[in-house]
Amino acid sequence: MSLERVPMTLAGYQSLEEELHRLKSVERPRIIAAISEARAHGDLSENAEYHAAKEQQGLNEARVAEIEDKISRAEVIDTSKLSGETIKFGATVSLQDEDSGEKVRYKIVGDTEGNLREGKISISSPIARALISKTQGESVDVTTPKGTRTFEVLKVEWK
Repeated sequence: MSLERVPMTLAGYQSLEEELHRLKSVERPRIIAAISEARAHGDLSENAEYHAAKEQQGLNEARVAEIEDKISRAEVIDTSKLSGETIKFGATVSLQDEDSGEKVRYKIVGDTEGNLREGKISISSPIARALISKTQGESVDVTTPKGTRTFEVLKVEWK
């Protein structure tokens, strides 16, 4: 496990805490009950339900440990208190693809929070790395799996 700080928004931190609570208070007891029920069936060497429940338990406990590690290293950044013209963590950026004219809008968030469907991109994603320290009106070249794309920064907002 790394000792490096994990930047995240307050919403991302709360989401991790909610998932951790669910894993500990809902999933863990459910899995323990499934193991107990499977044990009651007798011979454990050929008991598929028992082995499946033990595997679920291992996966659940690994996820609990992962979340606890991230929470312990979290550097919660209140994006509502940030401002400025320069793009950095927490900024909501409106862009226009200079080739297709397509407009997109992204919020730059922590690695655990990235979700393209919600318009949130991870601070370590290629597009976020390219955008950091840019300002409104600048053009940015982003190397993506589909090739290099050029975006114009239309707007930098703080929400």
